[in-house]
Amino acid sequence: MITGNQLLPGFDQRRAVQGVPQERYLATEIPGPRSRELMVERRAHVSNGFGAQLPVFIDCADGGILLDVDGNRIVDFASGLGPTSLGASNERVRERLQAQLDRFTHTCFMTTEYESYVEVCRWLNRRAPGSKEKRTALFSTGAEANENAVKIARYFTGRSKVLAFDGAYHGRTHMTMSLTSKAHPYKTGFGPFSNDVIHVPVPTSPRASADAVELSLDCVRAALRENDPTSFAAMIIEPILGEAGCLIPQKGFLAGLREIADEHGILLIADEVQSGMGRTGRIWAIEYEDVVPDLLVAAKALANGMPLSSVTGAADVMNAVHPAGLGGTYAGNPLSCEAALAVFEQLDTDGVLDKATDLGRIAIEMLRPLVGGGHGVIDVRVRGAMIGIEFGDEATMEPASGRAKAVSAYCHANGVLALTNGVHENVIRLLPPIVIEPTLFRDGLQVIIDGIRNTAPKAISDDR
Repeated sequence: MITGNQLLPGFDQRRAVQGVPQERYLATEIPGPRSRELMVERRAHVSNGFGAQLPVFIDCADGGILLDVDGNRIVDFASGLGPTSLGASNERVRERLQAQLDRFTHTCFMTTEYESYVEVCRWLNRRAPGSKEKRTALFSTGAEANENAVKIARYFTGRSKVLAFDGAYHGRTHMTMSLTSKAHPYKTGFGPFSNDVIHVPVPTSPRASADAVELSLDCVRAALRENDPTSFAAMIIEPILGEAGCLIPQKGFLAGLREIADEHGILLIADEVQSGMGRTGRIWAIEYEDVVPDLLVAAKALANGMPLSSVTGAADVMNAVHPAGLGGTYAGNPLSCEAALAVFEQLDTDGVLDKATDLGRIAIEMLRPLVGGGHGVIDVRVRGAMIGIEFGDEATMEPASGRAKAVSAYCHANGVLALTNGVHENVIRLLPPIVIEPTLFRDGLQVIIDGIRNTAPKAISDDR
């Protein structure tokens, strides 16, 4: 990192996005004076229902850096909660968007069609797991796609119930809030929710026992028996539970779900909104388990920040719905489709998956030694560029939300955007842009390590 008195003469902090130096830099405290001024305006005009973990206003961004309105260069470990995995100002995405802007911004695919929509569907059909012929439908948000996946499953099976899992997050619409496990802040005050959604546990480390997979599968079987397995249309699960703290189900659990689903004619939905599109080092996180879902949901990084989501599945399932039964005015907007095609080009040719894998190796090298080291880190979960650092009592594994909040605050003050999440808010989740430079990534991780070491005594005392 460089500080204000090291600023190069004549350097313009607000110059073109492509020129943002990939180095952490603090020009002011964070948040700076201009961001604080804008926060006053925000409170005067924006609903309080929108939170902000780091109250700074961004002027421009590129690669792994967010440049705020006060001239601070902040290391981006959030990627806009996952979408901008190829950087917030990706050159190919901008080029395709500009070309499409010169043609038209919208027509609605349900009224007059355009080729880019079909091209996006073709790529997703080809890259989704499994050998069956596939079809895809495009939407705008991850929640919208998850809701439509449930609609498709219900239509195809003629059933209504859905099995979801503890720790799940699937969105903020009514149905996806029902699917979501965590009550606050996502569900508090917004009920009642669907009675057709049943939740069961997922076996995850570090608290899972050796027989946890079979015990959890027994819970699934019991839930089906108690509610009549022939009434279930679908099971929906994130191959990595992002909002729960990047929890990775233990090996064999997803395969067990596949077997149970097949036994009862239930569709298995993989929600890859956060884990898909190369973030884990493979196009889909479920590929690590060699499991083929019936329906696969994508969003976030699908169009690198432009609103686009998808549901892909076997042709007989996807084609079961009557014409005009699926859709949406902005579903598969042409600008978003062009952005997605730019993402696909880079996933196919630019070694993006290898870059994600390399980031994972760096994270393991730097963060895993902290586990059990007396600083309150009880687990570090890494799959490519999807990383969770869990805090708790090293003896009892009791969650320590104060530790995560203290470390996050330290990071923010030192120019690293590191967000807290998890069922108990005791996890720092890292979703860096896959294209972040390794040197910058290491610098950001070192700030986290410093924060863990420097805040430990006070944070542990606060929690106890």
